[in-house]
Amino acid sequence: MSRPVLMIFLGVLAGATAGIGGYTFVYAKGYSYLTDNPAACANCHVMRDHLDGWIKSSHRSAAVCNDCHTPAGFAGKYAVKASNGFWHSFAFTTGRFHEPIRIKERNRRVLEESCRRCHADIVEALDGPHRGTEHILCVKCHAGVGHEK
Repeated sequence: MSRPVLMIFLGVLAGATAGIGGYTFVYAKGYSYLTDNPAACANCHVMRDHLDGWIKSSHRSAAVCNDCHTPAGFAGKYAVKASNGFWHSFAFTTGRFHEPIRIKERNRRVLEESCRRCHADIVEALDGPHRGTEHILCVKCHAGVGHEK
């Protein structure tokens, strides 16, 4: 393939990729995921029950989805949002997801860190007497706190 033909091909390919990607981003309301609005989480129907549960929960007055499900700090927050956005899109597009949806281990770690950060004084009091024993996850006992049924 000659250089000019290759350049045209690459230009068309780049344009098509940008066009399809841009259309998909707008169609899927991708811009909404850049905000802290909890309604963005319910763009996918499988998350509707979780949003409804959060609205009923005690955490509604204290935290939004990103406060619990993304790390503190700009870089960490958007790195997790980008990774989750890709994998959620992949799962929903291919139909490879469990229903009801379940949290993955990497996201459970982020959630646990968030619980421990916001409730540091309580966690310190609880962890003190239990040092040296098995580390108990907050959500083991408090699974319904953020998303009441």
